Amino acid sequence: MVKYNLDDTIAAAATAMGDSGIGIVRISGKCAISIADKIFSAKNGKRLSTFKNFTLHYGWIVDSRLSPVTCPLSEDLDRRQDVIDEALLSVMRAPNSFTKEDVVEINCHGGIVAMRDCLELVLANGARLAQPGEFTKRAFLNGRIDLAQAEAVLDIIRAKTDSSLKLGVEQLKGVLSKEINIIRDELLNVLTILEANIDFPDEEIGSVNTKQIRQKLESLLQQLNNLLEGAKCGRLMREGIKVVICGLPNVGKSSLLNAILKQERSIVTPVAGTTRDTIEEVIDIKGIPVRISDTAGILEPRDLVEKKAVERAQKHIQLADLVILVFDGTKKLSQQDLALIRKLKKKPVIAVINKIDARQKIDKDKIRKEFPRVIGISAKKLKNLSLLEDEISGLVLKGKVMPQEPVFVSRQRHIQALKHIQKLVEEARNSLDNKTSTEFIAQDIKEALGHLDDILGKKFSEDLLDKIFSEFCIGK
Repeated sequence: MVKYNLDDTIAAAATAMGDSGIGIVRISGKCAISIADKIFSAKNGKRLSTFKNFTLHYGWIVDSRLSPVTCPLSEDLDRRQDVIDEALLSVMRAPNSFTKEDVVEINCHGGIVAMRDCLELVLANGARLAQPGEFTKRAFLNGRIDLAQAEAVLDIIRAKTDSSLKLGVEQLKGVLSKEINIIRDELLNVLTILEANIDFPDEEIGSVNTKQIRQKLESLLQQLNNLLEGAKCGRLMREGIKVVICGLPNVGKSSLLNAILKQERSIVTPVAGTTRDTIEEVIDIKGIPVRISDTAGILEPRDLVEKKAVERAQKHIQLADLVILVFDGTKKLSQQDLALIRKLKKKPVIAVINKIDARQKIDKDKIRKEFPRVIGISAKKLKNLSLLEDEISGLVLKGKVMPQEPVFVSRQRHIQALKHIQKLVEEARNSLDNKTSTEFIAQDIKEALGHLDDILGKKFSEDLLDKIFSEFCIGK
């Protein structure tokens, strides 16, 4: 177990600095209250150290270095030159706080200067600037949450859809951790039986006990399989899929993107080749985060800019999970259309025939021979867009309805650990069937328990924590 210094007091802006009504500066640590006492003057004249827990107080942030006047603010505010900002201050004493330390939050005005000066004053009075994710790291190190729950905090912050937000909230509540702990307890039970046999070799495990252990291992494998089956959906909810819109110039790719987004994100003109760069947005399609990109529709670049645009478009298409290939329904298939079709044969493709509100000239049957999924739409008239969304979600979920209360594993770290555990439990079961020495079976179980402890953070390395919490913003 790595030892971390939790004796110092940390501070950071917990909200983004900018033009907003409220900005929050958070302080956590054993000196949080004494530091805030030095810079906050309450309207009622009371000291912060006397405030009750979970209370909010009105007053001013003051920098005593700026004014020789020491009269109370409540008596002569006009004479004071050390007022930084008007503020509300909240107090949360240990252990009843997010970090299980004394926490003070200063709610000042959200302007850049006000928040900056407030934070600098806190740092000048004894706090140090927090590292990325350090408040959540302290919550973990102080035992308020486990490591899986700590990672869920970041998932909540980064959630792009209601479904991914719900997944993060459920994991923060400990739904995944509960499942992991159930498996851990059952493995410990098996290990206890095995080690009893090792310690008392004259009392070998009989056939009944062997049968019971095998049943336990089979049950554990089923639980692990259930978690891993949900992993694909879990990663999908957290990371989403990458969808690329491609096609020849002026077929309506940008119009389609704008129609799906329900806003004018891409520039639309009658001039072919208007889109020079790849435009990417995240949208929610039936609870699935979809990163959708509009690419340049140029096959033969005329200059360096168009060459770069084509290269970037091709790269996005290669990395796409799904391609929406757009055709102009008012024109016959060209050799360039056919070239694009050949290039995309190995990719998952939804063929979209645009401009169905006008007279059709395109050979739909020829497109259907190449792609099983063909949808006619009008991006301009917003026709059949729901059919396209249904097709996207259907392809992603393979027609399966997701359970209402899933326990989804969404992080690659957890997935890899569970796969290792699954393999070790399988080896333990096979060793039991082959009447292998009990010591070898126990060793497999111990290794499996080690991987479970990695997920929960019961054991961890400094590098692992640095990697996880470096993804957080400083104020969290």
